[in-house]
Amino acid sequence: MLSLSGLDVYIQASHILRSVSLEVGEREVVCLVGRNGAGKTTTLRTIMGYLRPRSGTIAFRGERIDGRRTYEIARLGLGWAPEDCGIFPDLTVAENIEIATWTRPGGRPAAERIARAYEVFPVLRSYAARKGPEMSGGERKMLSIARALALDPEMLILDEPFEGLSPAIVPVISESIATVTKLGHSVLLAESNIHHVPEYADRLYVIERGEIIFAGKPHEAWQDPGVVRVIGGSA
Repeated sequence: MLSLSGLDVYIQASHILRSVSLEVGEREVVCLVGRNGAGKTTTLRTIMGYLRPRSGTIAFRGERIDGRRTYEIARLGLGWAPEDCGIFPDLTVAENIEIATWTRPGGRPAAERIARAYEVFPVLRSYAARKGPEMSGGERKMLSIARALALDPEMLILDEPFEGLSPAIVPVISESIATVTKLGHSVLLAESNIHHVPEYADRLYVIERGEIIFAGKPHEAWQDPGVVRVIGGSA
């Protein structure tokens, strides 16, 4: 479904991503794990068109998307939930979710998309009239993902969905992501803590200094000394 091949990305004069390649298939949950500054967010932002690769390709459903604008990529069916949530603080929960239906006018009816977002995150129904500053960090994370889901995407791109959350909220978000995959969506998520990788993840990529140093099943990562040296200290 999504394929990155040999991506090289520079930010000004700094060579950030070095020949990064990864794959996400239909209904798969794929995790990109690495320490802060390893290149996770740069990879996701490049997929979404915020950054352009110097070389390499990005394809979604066999169609090249590298070089396209972000809104065009979203319309193709890629939903984005950034690390900082990116919700509109002056809008209510209901308005934040509804606005995603304007971005991608095709697909399911808007009412159905909104209903699905609340189905995955039922707690947001009771907060529908609240605005961003009135919500906790966990609630804002839920809203960010719910808004991306209301786009009616075929794939969700989630940057650090568990970052900064209390231990009690992490399982709630994890279960919601599992529900998303059961509804037929693929998921690519970035995570700095290996212990937050969901047990239902299909594949794991480990990135270090802008290079993929491991690709395989999550349990196989612990058998690679180089990977353990990078991620083994996370807790």
